[in-house]
Amino acid sequence: MTAFNRENLPDAVRTNGATPNPWWTNAVVYQIYPRSFQDTNGDGFGDLKGITSRLDYLADLGVDVLWLSPVYKSPQDDNGYDISDYQDIDPLFGTLDDMDELLAEAHKRGIKIVMDLVVNHTSDEHAWFEASKNPDDPHADWYWWRPARPGHEPGTPGAEPNQWGSYFGGSAWEYCPERGEYYLHQFSKKQPDLNWENPAVRRAVYDMMNWWLDRGIDGFRMDVITLISKRTDAAGRLPGEAGSELEDLPVGEEGYSNPNPFCADGPRQDEFLAEMRREVFEGRDGFMTVGEAPGITPERNEHITNPANKELDMLFLFDHMGEGEGRSKWELVPFRTPWLRGVLANQQAAVRNAGWASLFFCNHDQPRIVSRWGDDTSEEARVRSAKAFGLLLHMHRGTPYIYQGEELGMTNAHFTSLDQYRDLESINAFRQRVEEAKIQSAESMMASLELISRDNARTPMQWDASKYAGFTAPDAPVEPWIGVNPNHVGINAAAEFDDPDSVYAFYKRLIALRHDDPVVAAGDWTLIDADDPNVYAFTRSLESAPGVAGGTLLVAVNLSGRTVDLSAEAYALVDNGVTEHDIVISTYGASHAVVSLANRELDPWEGVVVRL
Repeated sequence: MTAFNRENLPDAVRTNGATPNPWWTNAVVYQIYPRSFQDTNGDGFGDLKGITSRLDYLADLGVDVLWLSPVYKSPQDDNGYDISDYQDIDPLFGTLDDMDELLAEAHKRGIKIVMDLVVNHTSDEHAWFEASKNPDDPHADWYWWRPARPGHEPGTPGAEPNQWGSYFGGSAWEYCPERGEYYLHQFSKKQPDLNWENPAVRRAVYDMMNWWLDRGIDGFRMDVITLISKRTDAAGRLPGEAGSELEDLPVGEEGYSNPNPFCADGPRQDEFLAEMRREVFEGRDGFMTVGEAPGITPERNEHITNPANKELDMLFLFDHMGEGEGRSKWELVPFRTPWLRGVLANQQAAVRNAGWASLFFCNHDQPRIVSRWGDDTSEEARVRSAKAFGLLLHMHRGTPYIYQGEELGMTNAHFTSLDQYRDLESINAFRQRVEEAKIQSAESMMASLELISRDNARTPMQWDASKYAGFTAPDAPVEPWIGVNPNHVGINAAAEFDDPDSVYAFYKRLIALRHDDPVVAAGDWTLIDADDPNVYAFTRSLESAPGVAGGTLLVAVNLSGRTVDLSAEAYALVDNGVTEHDIVISTYGASHAVVSLANRELDPWEGVVVRL
């Protein structure tokens, strides 16, 4: 494992409650979606050699950690989140030698590598699952197998063990003729859930994790790790199964019940995570763990990330990403600053005394934030709103995560037809809601996909203005696996790299602030102006200590496209006057910020950080 070329936070500064301070408390993580980052062999898919070729770009940006979405061997039903061999690289991305080269070259630059860990489920083509089809095999109980509902013919409608629906559409149960039973899959039918109740499953997972850490990786991002413990009755029956003591939820408008309340943050969640910590990470230094945490509250985040409990370093909470959604993910409402502020404030408050926060607006499962909550209808609005949301996120307390292209202000793809999409969730949702359940019109559903489909984040990285945005050669024999956003001609790394006013340059400054200023990295977070309809404002403060310069910062961001008044509480902190020297960073520039504050207003998408 590698060491950084920068200083960690001194122990005189309190971070998550651990001593010494973990290295990642003033780090910035950059997520790479390998199939869309850089193609070096012209097959239309990004690869490991492509990531290695772009390490200097990432080093210039200043990021400390690269999180790679799955590159393991996979049938690619869900773009690699369906793994058929955890200890091999899919030929789509290269070889184990390519992985070793990436590790070595990243470590030379002081950059750590974190791999995606997908162990709630495997591919149905994994050897474990193939063996599990035989009820006499030692792997027979490695997955959630159940017989058909009594009185029903196996494999016919209504014979499923309960009425749970998959998050990707349809039933969460798939019939397997070879075994004569159904298996549970919360996601695609090609992603059967592993049975973590079986100690042999957990042992195999821990052995695999140790194998990768011994090979040199620096940690794991753990996919839907809070779904591994299911709620069952005393006899091991799931809710809604015949004879179960646990009642299922009612069936919803799509024809299925929701498994999440019974699969998220289950009764053995803490036990499993603590066991993983002992079996994999005990005695190791320099690693980082972060878990994707559907169904986890801020209060539970404090417990799981509290170092005293020895579970995970960080979690991704998702309650704030529900902003803009109505009764379902696919029914949209306008953006509301107060709603977002309230949810993020709860997340910050929960880890005030112990634990740590993960800070993100974008990833491979979310649309581009500048299109979803910002404004990409003009170049000026795109740049301003991209900077505004970047400043807002990075000034919170926690570890920020940047998703590839976010530092450029990349936008949604704005696809206009269903055949342009590749995402399993999006395609299945259209078919189920429009064609089967008939609960949403095709026009409405296409508008929803344009705004929130996961494919919006998966279009190729925009490196330059050439035919395929520099993702692959202009004369490559095949087109990229998904369409390149046409606006890459104007929005690309080459155009922004040397532009001091670009979104890229702004992100470089945000990253440097977290490295260099302990107040940004670890200062207390206090919300102000809690009722303001447009301005999200808070302070960050840190007491000075030997070798540590403390102080207080005011952060105020106008999350709207119009000029608005600065509220009384924020203005009271700057009413004695502010000079350019006091401006730490601003989306418009220091001189403009001074004028805005003097006028007690913020221009459209204006954000400012003031040292008080």
